Amino acid sequence: MSLLEVSIFSLLTAQFLKIFFIKPFNFYTFFTSGGMPSSHSSFVSALAISVGLKHGFSSDLFAVVTVFSLIVTYDASGVRRAVGEQANVLNNLIHHLEGKAFTQDRKIITQDLKELIGHTPFEVFAGILIGALIAIINWYLIII
Repeated sequence: MSLLEVSIFSLLTAQFLKIFFIKPFNFYTFFTSGGMPSSHSSFVSALAISVGLKHGFSSDLFAVVTVFSLIVTYDASGVRRAVGEQANVLNNLIHHLEGKAFTQDRKIITQDLKELIGHTPFEVFAGILIGALIAIINWYLIII
């Protein structure tokens, strides 16, 4: 498999596994972000490990891909997780304010904001592990 195919396979594997980890069981979770495991982390770690195996872990290409991967995983567990927590607070505030008098020009949203956007550090680690395992297994299946 090419580097891109390995990475995409890793992403799809992580997305598929979300179906079993996010409760209640719902096949729609395959198409959502957030949750266990992090498919973003799986995607970029599979790419980084594959590049390292193919071009060497001391190559400039591996360094670039690794920096990119670290930014993505940091964003998944940091910024995007904070956005999800803020959505939770806003949803609770809106539910608390429901039924209160609002003027015509002050409408509140009626749909809940999406709360499952980011990842816990464990979910990111699980994604990284899945990506690394898929890259390593692919590498040794090609070599043997």
